[in-house]
Amino acid sequence: MRNDVTLEWGGTTLTLLPERAVWWAAESTLFIADPHFGKAAAFRFAGIPVPETSHEDDLERLTHILTHTSARRLVILGDFLHAKTGRNESMFAALRTWRESHAALEIVLVEGNHDRRSGTLPEDLRITCVKGPWPLGPFHCRHEPQEDAEAVVLAGHIHPSYGLSDRLGTSVRAPCFHFSARVVLLPAFGSFTGTHGIRPAATDRVFLVGTDAVIEVSGAVK
Repeated sequence: MRNDVTLEWGGTTLTLLPERAVWWAAESTLFIADPHFGKAAAFRFAGIPVPETSHEDDLERLTHILTHTSARRLVILGDFLHAKTGRNESMFAALRTWRESHAALEIVLVEGNHDRRSGTLPEDLRITCVKGPWPLGPFHCRHEPQEDAEAVVLAGHIHPSYGLSDRLGTSVRAPCFHFSARVVLLPAFGSFTGTHGIRPAATDRVFLVGTDAVIEVSGAVK
């Protein structure tokens, strides 16, 4: 059974989706971070044989949540592309086909560190590129997480994950949403990305992401 999590944050209501996205219903806006399109191609360019399927899977997942939410705006919190060596016609053809299927969708990319090195996006993708912090309602959208006295920050970059273990030594680690006092950190949207373990404060809120569920584990944070 699917399990989304809805909570109040920054004076508004946000919903955390197991597809590793945040839904802001009041503004019909979907947030994702770190899709890293072209990463598989960049690995192959470096001589590492990995299959070219991750961008197709990720675009299918993105289509699913856009359909599920009927979002009118998509905000990408950095690292849309992975590297200049990952730019190829196969990936851009898939992106163009996907974009044509969502022609009315407004897309805003908050520039990330990988975007700055990957080159300009094709104009026909119709993605507006901005530099962070980019203000949107009560939020400041940026790639690298950094507290802001003026607004709650939505960010990516870290690819956060969190691990739990029991007394028998059994452990599990999963991507997570990490809510601290002034920063909301999103998990990496891209399926072909690593993760970085976080060390949350006792007052932080942590939500593990599963295949079809988001589960709060804040009570287990030490």
